Amino acid sequence: MTLRSARERVIQTVTFEVIGIALISPLYATFSGNTAVASIALIALLSAVIVTWSPVFNTVFDLAERRFTGRLACQRPHGLRMFHAGMHEVSAILLTCPLLIWIGGHSLGAALTVNVGLTLTYTIYTYFFHIAYDRVRPVHLQEQRLNSSGNPHRL
Repeated sequence: MTLRSARERVIQTVTFEVIGIALISPLYATFSGNTAVASIALIALLSAVIVTWSPVFNTVFDLAERRFTGRLACQRPHGLRMFHAGMHEVSAILLTCPLLIWIGGHSLGAALTVNVGLTLTYTIYTYFFHIAYDRVRPVHLQEQRLNSSGNPHRL
């Protein structure tokens, strides 16, 4: 198989989130004036919300696409991929702005500004994290062939 296993995805996600919280929390503390502990707690909460929300959003989007177009997610055209990515970010902002207001003590405008800053920062972090992760824990190509019953097995 040429994809990461479920176990490997959990390792990748946990590693991504822990490093992300460690990198982003001090930046947030510096710019917001919050304490380190409060910043870590808030960024960890936002992270937990997004980690929980993302598979729900993706599943609902995939099911809706299948129902209305008959396509699978892997057949998604470029324009719809852009829409999907944009809607994911919009929905993430809608979910996290109330937390930034309520727990972070920000105004709506400040919460939106913080969200844009976090989104841009995490986008850059995501790019470099995955380059590093793929080098440290590469996917190993395993050849597969179909046996007589049509089921794949490893060589």
